[in-house]
Amino acid sequence: MQFESIVTSTVEWGSTYGMAAIVAIIVIIVGWFASGWLSSAIIRVLPHNKAFDETIAPMISQIVRYLVLIIAIVIALSELGVQTASILAVLGAAGLAIALALQGTLSNIAAGVMLLWLRPFNVGDYVEADGINGIVKQVGLFATRMRTLDGKFLFAPNSKIWDATIVNYNREMTRRVDFSVGIDYSADISKARAALLAAAAQDERVLKAPEPVVYVMGLGDSSIDLQLRCWTKTEDYWETAMSMNEKGKLALDAAGVAIPFPHVQLVRPTTDE
Repeated sequence: MQFESIVTSTVEWGSTYGMAAIVAIIVIIVGWFASGWLSSAIIRVLPHNKAFDETIAPMISQIVRYLVLIIAIVIALSELGVQTASILAVLGAAGLAIALALQGTLSNIAAGVMLLWLRPFNVGDYVEADGINGIVKQVGLFATRMRTLDGKFLFAPNSKIWDATIVNYNREMTRRVDFSVGIDYSADISKARAALLAAAAQDERVLKAPEPVVYVMGLGDSSIDLQLRCWTKTEDYWETAMSMNEKGKLALDAAGVAIPFPHVQLVRPTTDE
């Protein structure tokens, strides 16, 4: 008797809500695939629009995806007879509860929005923020994806980056290359300066303006500390900096300018016989 009652109740529910349940399931499925398609389309198309670029596209893509899913869920619930006002009330209460429980997550979203709004960096820039160093690959809704120079993947919360002092190594068009070297106290400073300036002038990546200069930075314990300062395009910085280390040393050798290095003198104690 109990089994018959269950079957009867199931049949009655199916006749009343069966079609609505099928429609709700179809709406959820369509919403799921539509959200994924729209998200991918934004990633592909948005960077080609002059008003946007690849930095902002990932976050817009994620926001659109979640909005489509929420709309699909609301439509599905309304098909099952749930009042829209009730749905909005539940969503509001759930949103408040989630906001209180996930304050850190919400701060990451807010930080991500501010990063995209103020643009301290773009995708492809090499940045440093509170010990986080890497090339920006994507600014997401919750975190920023980066790649270190030695190929490591970084997944940094947006709030950690936003709360730190951000150093962008690619924002300016030019950067200064500093080559520091110590020369012997007996060496001719003018000759050393001329050799370093000649080495800089021979490198096509070194800019003519501002012109390269050599300063005496200090008098060390065993050397006169010189520093060559020259400017280059940002994209040429690392190659120029590495090249100047070699060219500066070779130029000083060719000019006969000695570079001192630490010496250790061993003294053998004498004993009285």
